[in-house]
Amino acid sequence: MDFKFTEENLQRIEAARKKYPTALAAVMDTVYIAQEQNGYISDEVMSEIADVLGIDKVNVLSVVTFYTMYHTKPMGKKHIQVCTNVSCMLRGGQELYEMVCERYGVSNMGVTEDGKVSVEEVECMGACGYAPMIAINEDFYENLTKEKVNEILDALQ
Repeated sequence: MDFKFTEENLQRIEAARKKYPTALAAVMDTVYIAQEQNGYISDEVMSEIADVLGIDKVNVLSVVTFYTMYHTKPMGKKHIQVCTNVSCMLRGGQELYEMVCERYGVSNMGVTEDGKVSVEEVECMGACGYAPMIAINEDFYENLTKEKVNEILDALQ
């Protein structure tokens, strides 16, 4: 597979570059655009990002591997992230994570056989005062119980 950005996404990247003093500063925006287009960030996609921005590939790799919002393998159409860091853990985050994994029959970073759902255990998602929380794609859910999580997951079907 030969990954190339669409013309529309190249325009979006150029608009992002104009917001910053250097091309390197636009790497997060560009990685996000790449993931939207490809679904995940492969080695080939990282090379294309580096080429388009005119930066070293290691700069792209460092961003992709640091942030949990970027994926280096295909994930489910519905990607469920469950926070198990201290605040969430103290309020039942670990139990929610185990419940979600059991429900879908996957473990951390696992994808269901039909490719519809993936599950990821994550560190702090920045909602400590509203723990526990999960995210499904771009939607965040806070102050959760097992019952609330099951209601949310039932609505995904």
